[in-house]
Amino acid sequence: MKKLMLITVLLTFALPTAFAQTKYPPMGEYMMPRDAEIALAKSAAPANISGRATIKVLTDSGYQVASEGDNGFVCMVMRGWVAPTYSPTFVRDFVHDAKLRAPICFDPIASRNVMPYYELRSKLGMEEKSPDQIAEGIQAAYAKGLLPKREAVSFAYMWSADQNLGAGAGAWHPHVMVFAPYYKNSELGGNAFGSHLPNVSDDEGTPFAVVVISVDDKLAIHAQSK
Repeated sequence: MKKLMLITVLLTFALPTAFAQTKYPPMGEYMMPRDAEIALAKSAAPANISGRATIKVLTDSGYQVASEGDNGFVCMVMRGWVAPTYSPTFVRDFVHDAKLRAPICFDPIASRNVMPYYELRSKLGMEEKSPDQIAEGIQAAYAKGLLPKREAVSFAYMWSADQNLGAGAGAWHPHVMVFAPYYKNSELGGNAFGSHLPNVSDDEGTPFAVVVISVDDKLAIHAQSK
């Protein structure tokens, strides 16, 4: 019993610090072969959506269009730089996790109003800004009107079976990201962070609040390389 208690205590203190790396790995560790990145991006949503979506891939100068779509959706693979801007605070250090791969397909509204925010966070991360500096940069850009205002709810698919959402999360579950400005977790019933129940996972109470709704694991989509 004492041994079990000791292990529990050690894990309790170790988990928040497991992400506390403060130095960025080499840029090359964030990169992927182009075809593999395209396949992974498409795995974020069902084929009837991702097959007609615009696909973006990461380059040394940021995200660029690899192929144009015709349905208003945009699919890409986000990296650790897009870790929550404000809260929960311990997850912000995922910016230094070069292995994180988060395929996502933004709906037409989110492609216009939300994706630029993630691309700016990525740009600031590529410049090796700290989580605090990324937050400051986002806040300044939003205040100056350099980022679109979020005046409507929008969503994105994150259904890839091959996603890696960081240490301790891994592939997690296929889920829908609902971009719900200023939403608070209490409005969803106060469900626990990381649970299967809908919860506000990022930046509660801010314009950048994200509600996560997990779906059946059978809906997870594997990347199909050419």
